Amino acid sequence: MFEKRILVIHALSAEADRLARLARKYGPASAVTDAEAARSAVADGDVAVAVIDASLSRSPALRDLVRPPAGVLLTGDDEAELARAADDWPPGLDIDFCRSSPASPRETAFLRSLGRVFESARLRTEAAELRRALGLQEAKVKDVLAEIREIKGLLDSGLLREIEKRLAIEARYVGSQKERQRLESILRRIYGADDVSSLLDIVPEIRDLVQAESVTVYIMEENEAIGRYLKPLVWDNAFLTHSDFSQFIAPLGAQDFAASAARFGHEVSVAGIAFDRRLSKRYLSFLRTPPRSLLAVPIMHAARVIGVLEVVNKRAGAKLADEGFGREDQQTLRGLSDHMAIAMTKLNLIQFDPLTGLLRPEPFFEKVLQKVNALSKRRREEGAMALVMGDVDWFKAYNDRNGQEAGNKLLRELSHVLKLSIREEDLICRYGGEEFLFFLMGVKSVEEASLLTERIRKNVEDHYFESQEFQPRGNLTMSFGVTVFPRGGGEPPLALTRDDLRRLAGEADLAMAEAKGKRRPGLEPRGAADGPADKNRVCSFVWQEALEARPGDGAAGAERRFFREKRKYERFNVSTPVLIREDGGFRVAKTVNISLEGARIVSDAPLPEGPSLDAILVIEDKATFVKTDLVYSERSGGEPAFYYFGVRFKDLTYKEIEGLESYLSRFRRQGAVP
Repeated sequence: MFEKRILVIHALSAEADRLARLARKYGPASAVTDAEAARSAVADGDVAVAVIDASLSRSPALRDLVRPPAGVLLTGDDEAELARAADDWPPGLDIDFCRSSPASPRETAFLRSLGRVFESARLRTEAAELRRALGLQEAKVKDVLAEIREIKGLLDSGLLREIEKRLAIEARYVGSQKERQRLESILRRIYGADDVSSLLDIVPEIRDLVQAESVTVYIMEENEAIGRYLKPLVWDNAFLTHSDFSQFIAPLGAQDFAASAARFGHEVSVAGIAFDRRLSKRYLSFLRTPPRSLLAVPIMHAARVIGVLEVVNKRAGAKLADEGFGREDQQTLRGLSDHMAIAMTKLNLIQFDPLTGLLRPEPFFEKVLQKVNALSKRRREEGAMALVMGDVDWFKAYNDRNGQEAGNKLLRELSHVLKLSIREEDLICRYGGEEFLFFLMGVKSVEEASLLTERIRKNVEDHYFESQEFQPRGNLTMSFGVTVFPRGGGEPPLALTRDDLRRLAGEADLAMAEAKGKRRPGLEPRGAADGPADKNRVCSFVWQEALEARPGDGAAGAERRFFREKRKYERFNVSTPVLIREDGGFRVAKTVNISLEGARIVSDAPLPEGPSLDAILVIEDKATFVKTDLVYSERSGGEPAFYYFGVRFKDLTYKEIEGLESYLSRFRRQGAVP
């Protein structure tokens, strides 16, 4: 048992104690505040890792104290200073550094770095002890061989063969013991994993255990376009977390080794695979070394395949082995796949996105259906619900400048901000890449859904993300599209299906595209796409209610229909007083949103009957008389009730249009929905 301890050396006693408490995850840990105290602490040689503050790392006394196989982990604020300090330590010493300080604790990063250095120290210590033991055994073996040579003439050949056989058995036993210890180490790592990254950190150990050149770990996914398919979390030893998996995926029905293992639920082991029909293009195009042998084992949860563990190119020392992977390799991977299935189920990778920890799309839709159907069964009138699509603005620019790993880190941090921005009853999923889909419960109207979404947008805009100052506007932002259902804020439908949700997600996606300034058929251009006034906005997919009579049914056969309003101009959620002419006087109302074409108005009483209205818009200190056509009217839920009206402006003069455009353009320049 590895019993060496971790020593934390930091000038601040509170910080030293904090780091020591964290370090006890790996074993005994103690803390000191200066080099003199450290000298007595490491004098007995029982220290595995010395965690040293960068300000003390240049002390000659400390450098003389720490010797291999012990390792060093430097901590501090400045990454460049940490790197320089690490370079000054003697070669041959395992040294790493981690940005961690009282102002920026970064506990997860600290524990991960410490775990790596601690494990390295343990392996180095065991290797040194093994070399010493083998040195003694080698001397004994030489003595035994000398004795065998002396009595060789006295023993018959049968006895010699028996001795050789027993020596070979003993050698295999020693080898199997070492493999068992390595396997136990992997299993400890599997069951100790608290996130996907730490689970997949075992890949190098799996590769070494079965002597493979590369390892790939797949998870089963499904979508409408492809059906069920395998998506790699690790491909050819590399941890993949970016959205572009398309070149690596394997549809379940494809002629492919991994797909075959998943489709039939049994191992696939092949040597000399050059002419095998299952050698698909992705192996030939994207593996760093052409495949010569392969072993794929399904990862099963109960009777269901949830992934595949695959190793490629069996090695024999420094060369590739022609015979491929053997029966023992199959048994080893089969056992590992069973344990990985338990760990993957514990981490719930079937439901959650491995990078962000958010729901994946299919489980998201399932949970939405459960919520909606539960409401329908109880006949609860909870108003409308909304789907909201959000997309990171200029994410490709961030990724190209800062690298894929920085992009992955950004998505993890952004997911945390988004989860904190929604209510407890709402849902969120990572829809794909840098897109996120939200389900908002119990909203009264598209305006209320837009206001809730505006809060999410503002939280993202106000949060600081690392390197966001290099984005096109010096900030990291998101654009959102909103759609509500059912139309008109009535009771939830009794038969909402997954296809309905996908259609609604498509509506939200169209509204989001408009928020990003993309031109679409049926909409007048608002200027150059992706111009300075675009993105970082909330747009809604507005539907307009109308009555359509069936032929021959007359007025009694009128039936509610919904069609999308063709918005020629951008809408702004601006509250502006409106005076509506009524019985020779005026009643005061206000706008909910407004554009150059019309407005949505809220009032505490119904509007005068008739197809048109005379109104006065009060914009700042100026009153503008406008004639309008009434497009629709609806009563809100709840008590006391209030009313929404949609009106279309008509006969505006050029000067009136110019004044309204000037007023609204100020909100466009702010880059946000007011």
